[in-house]
Amino acid sequence: MTDEFTTTVYYDDDADSSYIDDKTVAVLGYGSQGHAHAQNLAESGVDVVVGLREDSSSRAAAQDDGLDVATPREAAARADIVSMLVPDTVQPAVYADIEPALEPGDTLQFAHGFNVHYNQIRPPEDVDVTMVAPKSPGHLVRRNYEQNQGTPGLLAVYQNATGEASQEALAYAKAIGCTRAGVVETTFREETETDLFGEQAVLCGGIASLIKQGYETLVDAGYSPEMAYFECMNEMKLIVDLMYEGGLAAMWDSVSDTAEFGGLTRGDRVVDDHARENMEAVLEEVQDGTFAREWIVENQANRPNYEQLRQAEADHDIEAVGEELRQLFAWADGETEDESTDDERTRQRADD
Repeated sequence: MTDEFTTTVYYDDDADSSYIDDKTVAVLGYGSQGHAHAQNLAESGVDVVVGLREDSSSRAAAQDDGLDVATPREAAARADIVSMLVPDTVQPAVYADIEPALEPGDTLQFAHGFNVHYNQIRPPEDVDVTMVAPKSPGHLVRRNYEQNQGTPGLLAVYQNATGEASQEALAYAKAIGCTRAGVVETTFREETETDLFGEQAVLCGGIASLIKQGYETLVDAGYSPEMAYFECMNEMKLIVDLMYEGGLAAMWDSVSDTAEFGGLTRGDRVVDDHARENMEAVLEEVQDGTFAREWIVENQANRPNYEQLRQAEADHDIEAVGEELRQLFAWADGETEDESTDDERTRQRADD
């Protein structure tokens, strides 16, 4: 661990919009990220065409938003930059469709490196391959842009055929609002492996498992499910918000001394060296491609294990208890119409 911050971070003044001003961008997909990129680019003065299947349910939404819509191959043929914003699982098929439309000097751009890093997509050598990855759901990328704010992002260059891949990607990042907040330079390998590890070991897998285990421990000990839900699920947001705003130090400063002492003396007994060993094993499976192969085969088999696991999660008692409790409180009815629409887009699991 170094005391020096060596990662390069780019801001608005580092980006030259001329690298994208006279180019056409094809945004493939109109889900969480797709709708945000397309609208932000268009409002930044960039020529945008959205690529969607002819039977796509998103076509009407994109057209209602004032955007030009074509099939993915038609959009790619018209574009200088093709931004692949469909889900990872369908990207190889979409790429196979649009690959004949790519011309030397074009750019193939991603928001996640999975398919390139694990060789599910093999771009031709005469095109640039880049990544611009906002680090938030698309509805926040859009909302922050509309409020003249920015969303932090990542930038990576996998293939630099033209010699201008980095400058063009940075101009793209500026056009969607990321350089307002800061864009961190990385690589396809680093982004992919850290992203998968973070999701599996901490953000989605680790935290969800910790919440359920805590809930079950209290309920099995005879405490009410409602109290268990509040202490292990509901208050999680309060703690994470403190961490987000000021790191662990801000969290410790904000909780009671009793909570701080209890957390500092007991936390490592729960998430101990065995958890660290398990995390290292999870990371190794990401690094050597074990997880990628498992996920690819799962999709080829029509997701039998995935669907079974999802159903088991939905059937957990904590879900029923939480649904009932959330209906009791005023904030349950406080969602605005716009926020509901954004959340629907965020939840889209498969976009054209």
